[in-house]
Amino acid sequence: MVEELRARSITFRQQVPVKVYYRNVMVGDYFADLLVDDKVIVELKCTASLTMEHECQLINYLKATSLEVGLLLNFGTKPQIRRKIYTKDRK
Repeated sequence: MVEELRARSITFRQQVPVKVYYRNVMVGDYFADLLVDDKVIVELKCTASLTMEHECQLINYLKATSLEVGLLLNFGTKPQIRRKIYTKDRK
C-alpha cells in the first residue's frame, strides 16, 4: 500500500498517533496505520474477515480526530473494503 501511494506521489504518514479521550480523560494512545493527504484514515488488516471490532476501531479514530472519512482495507483471504464517515456535527 505504502509503495503504491509513493509511486502515485500521494502524501501520507504512517503510524499516526491518535489520543482517545473519555469525558476529557485520556484513556488510550493508539496509532492509525495511515493518514492519507491529511484527510483519510486508512486501517489495514490481514484477517479471514473484517469484524465489527475492526469497524469500531476506525469509527473511534474518526471520533478522536477532526477527520470525517476512514477506510478499512482487509488483504486477507477475501479482500474487503469498508468506508466509514463520522461527520463533525456528530462530534
